[in-house]
Amino acid sequence: MTTPDVFVLGEVLVELTATEPLDSGTSMRLAFSGDALNAAAASAAAGAHTALLARVPDDDLGDRLLARVNDLGIDSSRVVRVSGQHGLYMQHADPTGGREFLYVRKGSAGSGLSPEDVPDKLGAVLASGIACAISESAAQAVRKAAALSACFVYDPNWRPRLVDAAGAAEHLRVLAPYARLMTPAWPQEAQLIADTPEAACTTLRQLGARAVALTRGAEGVLLDEGGEFSEVPVVPAPRVVDQTGAGDSFAGTVTARLALGDDLAQAIRLGVAAASLSVGGLGGTGYVATLEEVRAHALAVRS
Repeated sequence: MTTPDVFVLGEVLVELTATEPLDSGTSMRLAFSGDALNAAAASAAAGAHTALLARVPDDDLGDRLLARVNDLGIDSSRVVRVSGQHGLYMQHADPTGGREFLYVRKGSAGSGLSPEDVPDKLGAVLASGIACAISESAAQAVRKAAALSACFVYDPNWRPRLVDAAGAAEHLRVLAPYARLMTPAWPQEAQLIADTPEAACTTLRQLGARAVALTRGAEGVLLDEGGEFSEVPVVPAPRVVDQTGAGDSFAGTVTARLALGDDLAQAIRLGVAAASLSVGGLGGTGYVATLEEVRAHALAVRS
């Protein structure tokens, strides 16, 4: 079996999206999301043979979920089917970013991801702080994959409902030595370890990360590669419907392009452009731009 270019680890969630505040009688749209699925979709669209490494319930809804995975061009052959319940979230999509989320995921089948699910031969690997936080076995799976990968990308993606600040910071420290790239957001995640953007980048590199791409919203990305700082500006979104999954799109695109041989600065520029386009759809995978669209979007802004 051919080893995929990219493995994305994590939990896939059932997504119920409303365009009005969540309440009794609110109409909702069924889809599938979660940071792992969103990132894997972006990676596949960016040209990489991308495999999703996750546990999915062996039921009718799980069949539909895997059909969506395949429709997105993601390799589902490494998905483990198990008994158990789906993780689920409901969201009120707000174009301004002021979103409302309700989660039902405790004890989900997806949170049972374990080191035994991780193959011994890996390409590039993308994982997030969410995978580390959903269970200890999932955190161990991430550590195993990080140690085996030749190109490990870690998105801290801190969720205080899942793990406290001390726990999230510990995941950063443990995984930094394996990381080709870490993609923390400023200020929420970077302030776990430092008081300024530059200090956060420097601290993560001192812990072992080869490079840091610090995302700062409208201020763009601060890239620190081996102590050399550069700025990657925001690419304005042509249309904003829902900001869910923009960071996942960024991380997935960057990982794919690194796996396929792009230099880091170019991969980051394409990741920024992909994230900009992703907010034009409803839900985490509501709009997944093709590589041609992403490249054209990035070039149009630079020209």
